[in-house]
Amino acid sequence: MKKLGLYLLTSITSLFLFSCIEEQDFNQYDDLSVTPIYEASVLYVEVPEYTINEITGPNTYSQNFNFDAFSEDVFADRVLEGVLKYEVENTTSKPLDIEIQFLDEGGTVLDTEQFQLDPEPTGIIVREIAYGPAGRNINIIKNTSSISVTATNNGDNTSTSSQSDPMVTLKSSGKFMVRIK
Repeated sequence: MKKLGLYLLTSITSLFLFSCIEEQDFNQYDDLSVTPIYEASVLYVEVPEYTINEITGPNTYSQNFNFDAFSEDVFADRVLEGVLKYEVENTTSKPLDIEIQFLDEGGTVLDTEQFQLDPEPTGIIVREIAYGPAGRNINIIKNTSSISVTATNNGDNTSTSSQSDPMVTLKSSGKFMVRIK
């Protein structure tokens, strides 16, 4: 009877082990694709009207911002596509032109975006620019090392807006799909 019980227990255990084991596919990792979407602020600039009024001489102001985040290998080698979103608002009494340029390490202009702003009151201008298969060349983003912002005052240096705390505001953010694996 002990032999029968031992035989029965061994048979049931063997049946359980072999019926629950599935052949493992360790090549699944090769088929895995991880492409999260990252979103971050790129640029934020505020210029009060009194600062614009203090500029003498040519009515153009320009500033370069070092921006190596796009050209870092960890991003540049893995970015697939994305969108840059701009929000520009002018509550000053000045008509303005704003130009944003993306520059590579050598200072070569890779891309330009321009905004013509009427004097106040104006609404917020929102513009989205796609990069990758559905838009501009993704290499523009991959090779950007700095961003240049130039503003031209097409008005005077004395008028004052009727708005409280008049200023020009430029915001930009990026949303990019990045291949992790």
